[in-house]
Amino acid sequence: MDWHQVKEWAEHASGLDMDALHVHGGVALQILFALILRRPLSSPWPWLCVAGAEWANEIYDYRYEVWPDRSIQLAEGIRDGWNTMVIPTLLLLLCRYAPGLMVRRRRASNADAGEAGGEAGERREGAD
Repeated sequence: MDWHQVKEWAEHASGLDMDALHVHGGVALQILFALILRRPLSSPWPWLCVAGAEWANEIYDYRYEVWPDRSIQLAEGIRDGWNTMVIPTLLLLLCRYAPGLMVRRRRASNADAGEAGGEAGERREGAD
């Protein structure tokens, strides 16, 4: 089974069209590469791996399928790249430059501050 057959199998097995598979695949690959590389999503390395995989996939497609009008085939490849990279790019930028949107922060309570040696803990020590 070659790569083209794997992609056709994924399309038929999932019931999704190739555009949707590019979107889902890009996000899944970014998370997978982050786990493999042991890097956070804010690191450019998982994003670069997704970009490299997408680029390799489009080169394969361009060589495997030869359309009569290569300019239309090239435009389809660009669309595939857009579909694959838009959400990983947003995730990279959000995690890197607006991490507060990605993580729910706990409010510190008096008990937390006392355990951490904050003001509440200092007041208790002074009151004794």
